[in-house]
Amino acid sequence: MQKDIYERIISFLLGASWAIVLFGALITFKTFIFLGFGLSLFITIFFVFITLFMILTLDAFSINRKRLEEAKKQTDLLEKISSENKQSL
Repeated sequence: MQKDIYERIISFLLGASWAIVLFGALITFKTFIFLGFGLSLFITIFFVFITLFMILTLDAFSINRKRLEEAKKQTDLLEKISSENKQSL
């Protein structure tokens, strides 16, 4: 199945977001470790929460795009059925 440019961009951004979560959490933890383990862990969890929200947003874009494509297919089918019914009357 051929992906259009929109799906490719979303897939790339999702992959990049997961990389940001993994490496960003490690870098965030190591950056703030001088403030103490507890605070560094809290800041890292906060960072992961924010980046997971970003991933969720990108996934919502992808799902809404698929929903829109399906609605267009259904609309075309309903218009075809409607025109056939009008011709038969």
